[in-house]
Amino acid sequence: MSEQQEVTHTGGCHCGKVRFEAVAPKDCEGIYCNCSMCTKKGIIHLIVTKDKFKLLQGEDNLSLYTFNTHIAKHYFCSTCGICPYYIARSHPNDIDVNYRCLDNFDITKIKISNFDGRNWEDQVHKIQN
Repeated sequence: MSEQQEVTHTGGCHCGKVRFEAVAPKDCEGIYCNCSMCTKKGIIHLIVTKDKFKLLQGEDNLSLYTFNTHIAKHYFCSTCGICPYYIARSHPNDIDVNYRCLDNFDITKIKISNFDGRNWEDQVHKIQN
C-alpha cells in the first residue's frame, strides 16, 4: 500500500489575522482528546513536523498560555481568541494544528480517533511516535 500524497492545507483563526499552511495527507486522520483543555477548546488534532508548518501571518497577534508543566505552548489569536495551533506536550518538537481551523473544514469528511487525555500519563504512549 502506498502512502497518501501530501497536500498543503491552509487555515487560520476566526478573524483572519493569523494564517498558516500545513503539509499533510489530503485526508489525514484527526485526534480527539478528552482532556480538560481540548474539551473546552474543541480541538481536533493534526500533528505535523515543524518543517511542514509555515505561519504566514499574525505572529505578532498571537498570545501564549501555558500551565502545569509549561511544556505545551497554547497559542491563540489575541483578537478573536481562537487557537489555530499549539505545541503539544506529547509532541514538543512538532506543531499541533487545530483541524477545525483548516479552511473548508468539514467534520463529516474526516476520520477521527479518540485519545483518553483525562488519563494522559497512562495513555500518551498511544499517540507518540
